[in-house]
Amino acid sequence: MKKRFEKFFGRHTRIVLQVSLVAACIVAIVYFMPSSKYKSYSFEPDGVWEHEQIIADFDFIVKKSEKQISEEMDSIRRNTRPYFKLQEKQNEKELARHLSSPAFKEYIDCLGMLYKDGVVSDIDASSLRSGKNKEIKVVEPGDTTIKDTRALTSVSEAFETLMSIDTLLTPRIADALGVKSHIKPNLVCDTALTRREIERQQNNLEKRIGVVLKGQRIINNGDRIDSKTFRALETYFAQLQEIDAADGNKFNIFAGRAVFITLSMIILLIYIYIYRQDIADNSNKFIFTILSVTIFPILVGILLSHGGISVFVLPYAMVPMMLCLFLDQSIAFTAHSVTILMCSIMLGSPYEFLMLQTIAGICAILSLKELSSRSQMLRSAIIILLAYAISYMCYELIIESDFSKMKNYMYLYFTISATLMLFIYPMMLVIEKTFGFISNVTLIELSNLNSKLLQRMSQETPGTFQHSMQVGNLAAEAARALGANSLEVRTGALYHDIGKLNNPVYFTENQSGGVNPHNKLNPEESAAIIIKHVTDGLGIAEHEHLPRKIKEFIATHHGLSKTGYFYITYKNAHPDEEIDDKLFTYPGPKPTTQEQGILMLADCVEAASHSLKEYSDKNIEKLVDSIIDSKVSDGELEQTPLTFQDIYIIKNVFKKRLKAIYHTRISYPNEKRKHQA
Repeated sequence: MKKRFEKFFGRHTRIVLQVSLVAACIVAIVYFMPSSKYKSYSFEPDGVWEHEQIIADFDFIVKKSEKQISEEMDSIRRNTRPYFKLQEKQNEKELARHLSSPAFKEYIDCLGMLYKDGVVSDIDASSLRSGKNKEIKVVEPGDTTIKDTRALTSVSEAFETLMSIDTLLTPRIADALGVKSHIKPNLVCDTALTRREIERQQNNLEKRIGVVLKGQRIINNGDRIDSKTFRALETYFAQLQEIDAADGNKFNIFAGRAVFITLSMIILLIYIYIYRQDIADNSNKFIFTILSVTIFPILVGILLSHGGISVFVLPYAMVPMMLCLFLDQSIAFTAHSVTILMCSIMLGSPYEFLMLQTIAGICAILSLKELSSRSQMLRSAIIILLAYAISYMCYELIIESDFSKMKNYMYLYFTISATLMLFIYPMMLVIEKTFGFISNVTLIELSNLNSKLLQRMSQETPGTFQHSMQVGNLAAEAARALGANSLEVRTGALYHDIGKLNNPVYFTENQSGGVNPHNKLNPEESAAIIIKHVTDGLGIAEHEHLPRKIKEFIATHHGLSKTGYFYITYKNAHPDEEIDDKLFTYPGPKPTTQEQGILMLADCVEAASHSLKEYSDKNIEKLVDSIIDSKVSDGELEQTPLTFQDIYIIKNVFKKRLKAIYHTRISYPNEKRKHQA
């Protein structure tokens, strides 16, 4: 059994790894899904209810939240009037005995007035004035009265009032008589009684807001969510979750969603294996596609689980745009459809979401077939915003039939979503570096003839530079005829021979004056120098941080072919010797894409065309046929998706192009001049 498994895994390693990746993504999406279907209803206080009408299925009590109860208890604690006990007039009588002289009668009368209004300790006075209480309750024998705190006087203030009377009582005399020590508060805070009053009010605090009866409408679509309604919704959904948990429904809901997510990913996987084998065969493309589909369902699950932000602010159209830029429109639409299906299963009202995101995704694909400038990204974002706004307005008119009931806040969500789409541009660089892709914007930048590396080629290897440009033109025209990426193959052609910068004079297109350094070398040495321009080119590309796609053009443009001239020369010179073919063979690998195959053929044909002695139509056709047929027979194109029909089209394009380049020009006659007599 173990051997069978190892044998199967060895044969189908790629498929096993791809299925494992899909399984891991399914687990991630399911993990971040909201634990209950009721969390799909996102709402917040003072917001607007975006979902369908909610009718109570049972009677329930709407209780205040723990936070609200805590705040109300704190309010009771702060606002309850403190109790003060009134002391008898012993303090006043004692001070009157110390100031028994008739001369101090005015002081005694003033103090009597202060005690009548109330004298409290300095600490109590400070506490009352710093708090919110403006009144206190005074407990007298058989009665309780309310007194304004502004009329109260502290002990220190009472002493200062006595000292302000301009008579016999000087500070010295007051100290000698101990006046301040005999001024004591006649209102003393009763902490125990105050605490009992606070506890009584807190125990009597109403902990519920109201009652909702079965069949009663809790909220309607588009209603404002006030604090009472917010708490009613929270209570209702919490009790529904408890009922589902008790009945086992919670697991059923979770299982249903998990199965739906799994089926959606399986559908995408089947589509890729049946219709897009090119993606299945390319690990980077496959991983990029699966991860693109996975990201937004995870984000939706996180937003719904934590609440506070609407799911409509997410830029879902980013998925088809990215796939359209780096892959193509068909996989972009399929992946977007799977993405929004998986997101919608988590929502309380999926139909509106599906409609809006489907339209936005289609508009994104149609508006961004090829990205060649920043302005195109802005234009696409505007188109997506208009698609959202118009389709939502139509949806609202169908549902509500009244402009006044439209939810204007949704247009803010659409604006945020469209704005976030602009982040695709900086993300492109990260994706290119991570997955080895190359966008049209990067290709346009690389194909700029004023770039540093191409300028160096034009100056140090002018013949190679002209050859590369001609190869680029030939290859681009053939790519357009086949529907391949003409910009990619043209850019690859410009850089495919950059390795010749290290030894430019050893290549015939850069030689002048009839001097050929190969005359001083044996065939093996010459072949090694010629072959080395491939590895040198890869080294320069690595140093210049060129994209992986350009490096692949450099590595594959000769495939596993031989340096024919030096191989045949050596073979003729050593007819009886066994030749080591590796000495004359390029390192490869062979081309694997349409574009790489086209470049190989264009490179060979353009280089060979300079060896023609006569550029007649027959000679050009014969040259093109022989060069391309030899490449096909040698198996150099066997790993590319090029068909015999494609080869036929490429031949015709090359023939037509070379005939136009090397057509016979009309010789202009010399002007005859009259002889002067």
